[in-house]
Amino acid sequence: MIKIKSFFTKLFQWEHWPTYMFYIPLAPFYIYSTIKARHLVSYLIANPAIKYSGNGTESKYDTVQLIPDRYKPLSVLITEDISFRDAMLKIKKEGITFPLIAKPDIGFRGYLVKKIDKEIELETYLNKNKIDIIIQEFIDYKNECGLFYHRIPDENEGKITSITLKKFLTVTGNGTSNLSELILADERAYLYYNLLQNIHKAKMYDTPKKGEIINLTVIGNHSKGTQFINGNYLISKDLERMMDGISKQISNWYYGRLDIKYNTFEELIAGKNFKILEINGIISEPTHIYDPTNTSYFGALKSIRNHWEIIYVIAKKNHIISSIPYPKFMPYAKDMFWLRKYSKKLIKLNKQN
Repeated sequence: MIKIKSFFTKLFQWEHWPTYMFYIPLAPFYIYSTIKARHLVSYLIANPAIKYSGNGTESKYDTVQLIPDRYKPLSVLITEDISFRDAMLKIKKEGITFPLIAKPDIGFRGYLVKKIDKEIELETYLNKNKIDIIIQEFIDYKNECGLFYHRIPDENEGKITSITLKKFLTVTGNGTSNLSELILADERAYLYYNLLQNIHKAKMYDTPKKGEIINLTVIGNHSKGTQFINGNYLISKDLERMMDGISKQISNWYYGRLDIKYNTFEELIAGKNFKILEINGIISEPTHIYDPTNTSYFGALKSIRNHWEIIYVIAKKNHIISSIPYPKFMPYAKDMFWLRKYSKKLIKLNKQN
């Protein structure tokens, strides 16, 4: 019954539609753009600081290193061949304590991103997932947003084109229903029942007190149930100036979305009390589009297309002004075949967790 209800909810609510529904309709624009640029993959030089400008094959650990130290979370890379003892030595040397966040070095859609509270949980996680993993300090600022920024290479000022406020899944106890029942009764949480069952395990049958708010997830990803809210009304010149300052500290990064944990928005504008969890490049989306109360499906497609236009402008500028050569197609295609194979492995591991 849950599966049937979930299926029809996702069918009629486009924010839950599969990724290809947002990209296949834009194929004609891609073809037009490649003809105009006279190169199949000219867009891959929009962010020279990141491998292929952040098309999905880049190391998240390497991109984190681009973040100015003031805003960078403590992070270590745990390769798949390292022993757990050596992994813990690296983690402790970096000063990371539990709870912490573990996630794939190359990843997407929140697969295998997990908050880990104890050493034994981390050992189990690393033993089950034999891929390169980033261990990152858990940032306990209460708010999270996705901030989309771009700057044309020969200009001093950039633009913020999207702010997504993230509302984490919660339920409120009524004193009689257990956690499982509260999740099933919630209009959004029930869509992620299997995921939440895996996260909370035995706690699913505990009965929260009346009025008690239960945080169901701490990972700000749409596929983990986090609600994306259009925060574009918060875009301001002051915020753009703050972002210009960060952008100019990251050599050869011009386009993408920053996932940010922050305390208050006023402090974020002032450049205080926030951390940049990730830098996402050309594959990233202006995720405010997934707020169906503020845009339509066709409006979402238009926003993605407009951002693609910006990528081509930046890439062309990099090619002309900085003489950055366009990449050769065959090495790129080889990388994409590798990514397809790796993605299948990642999806399989995610299902097993």
